[in-house]
Amino acid sequence: QVQLVESGGGLVQAGGSLRLSCAASGFTFDTYAMGWFRQAPGKERAFVASISRHGISTDYAASVKGRFTISRDNGKKTVYLQMNSLKPEDTAVYYCAAAQYYSTIYYARQYEYWGRGTQVSVSS
Repeated sequence: QVQLVESGGGLVQAGGSLRLSCAASGFTFDTYAMGWFRQAPGKERAFVASISRHGISTDYAASVKGRFTISRDNGKKTVYLQMNSLKPEDTAVYYCAAAQYYSTIYYARQYEYWGRGTQVSVSS
């Protein structure tokens, strides 16, 4: 059974940091590209970051580039999202996703598996 379980969300003040984790099971992790998406209230789910299956390539949304870092540990079957200099507009539910592809992927429709999400709230 495929599972993606996010953790690490919470409430933080603007300018603070959080590190999200996504633990994967039930599929061959190192054959999948991984991504992070977020959905704010009343908005569509949006791309945040993606990492290739061996961690060589990464891609970021313009709004988070330079502040967020995606990484992965294939031995631990876990993908991370380090979020620094957080802003109130980063408030959203953050989801990790997996796609059986070698490189980064931008479009949500190309991801096969999704986690249930973790809430990130940034106060001003």
